[in-house]
Amino acid sequence: IVNLAINYGSKSEIIQAIKKTGSRFSVKKFETNLYTKGLSDPDILIRTGGFQRLSNFLLWQSAYTELFFLKKLWPDFSGGDLSKIIKKYKKIKRNFGGV
Repeated sequence: IVNLAINYGSKSEIIQAIKKTGSRFSVKKFETNLYTKGLSDPDILIRTGGFQRLSNFLLWQSAYTELFFLKKLWPDFSGGDLSKIIKKYKKIKRNFGGV
């Protein structure tokens, strides 16, 4: 699944979800009020352009996401680049916060 977020800001999303969740707060209830409700959290986030930051993108959802940063710009990103990232990703032992 590929998600495109246009005119999206994670801080605004989190504030809106908190307001909708109300005083009976739980992580599960909070997550049902995110814009991405019903979608899986991303396994991989690829940031092109040479920047090493999330830039207000999926801050909650990316807690256990593997981040890959490329110096090339998006138009120069190729299928070969994606293949290299997937190969690296497959070698990562993911423990989702566990030891």
